[in-house]
Amino acid sequence: MFDNTHFPKAKKYWQNEKLLDWPTLTIHPMSHALHYGTSVFEGIRAYPTANGPAVFRLPEHLDRLFHSASVLSMDIPYTKEEIAEAIKLVIKANQLDSAYIRPLLYYAYGNLGLLPKNFAVELAIAAWEWGAYLGEAAEKGLSVYILPNRRIHHSQFDMKAKLGGIYVLSTLGGQQARSRGFDEAVYLNMEGNIAEGPGENIFIVKNGILKTNNMNESILEGITRTSILQFASNMGIESRVGPITKEEFFQADEAFFSGTAVEIAPIVKVTDGSNGKASEKEYTIGSGKQGEFTDKIQETFHRLVRGEVEEYRTWLTYVYA
Repeated sequence: MFDNTHFPKAKKYWQNEKLLDWPTLTIHPMSHALHYGTSVFEGIRAYPTANGPAVFRLPEHLDRLFHSASVLSMDIPYTKEEIAEAIKLVIKANQLDSAYIRPLLYYAYGNLGLLPKNFAVELAIAAWEWGAYLGEAAEKGLSVYILPNRRIHHSQFDMKAKLGGIYVLSTLGGQQARSRGFDEAVYLNMEGNIAEGPGENIFIVKNGILKTNNMNESILEGITRTSILQFASNMGIESRVGPITKEEFFQADEAFFSGTAVEIAPIVKVTDGSNGKASEKEYTIGSGKQGEFTDKIQETFHRLVRGEVEEYRTWLTYVYA
């Protein structure tokens, strides 16, 4: 019933201190999280290195996982160190050289009142081999659709948290864009500026200056985003953080998505559907192909996550250390 077709090389997952075979069922259909989205999660990657698989920025991901849990008033029954060891164990158990890793904390079985009182908080961790999130489209450059629906506003909840229930909006946006033949969606915020994709931050390049936005623009400040800003600065690339208007996006020399799943993926065409009553218009970003700054950022990122850049090896947690 539960094969691993969409989870390559996944044979076992970890739940509540046990390694379980992939098809094993452990969650009751009346669990609180299934009904109300009361879960928090992380998307993490491990990459092959000369010293075996290494997890990229694991402490930062676990810091955010614990912050997300605090937003839902979750009492996590494990320490960060215990979860880190469980993640390594899952990678080892599945004999993975590279992996996408999904730790999930959720309110489990109790009652179905909206407020989760006296509920167990359970933890599941899975890992599998996952290539490019947006597949071949990301290699040739993405065509994106600016949605008429706006991103949830930063005044409505703590945007630093990855709450499961919030991601239904990302699902809806992604479905809408793909149903119209686009590779991915882009959200505007309530102010009408560029926010982010359903699960990706956005960078633009104009006149050699790299620019992205921040939490006040209703985004999740991604760990990949933060890493890019840091190593780009060290490479001597001028970077700015601030609002990105639609016009800046359309007139950029280059643009790309960033995120753990998508990594770094160029955006080459944009169709503006943000005004549902007006005719849509397509824009080409720069030359319509991946640009040299995106090339440079992408190449550096791929090298450092594989342990090839010494100054960033502290960002790696080696599974077989």
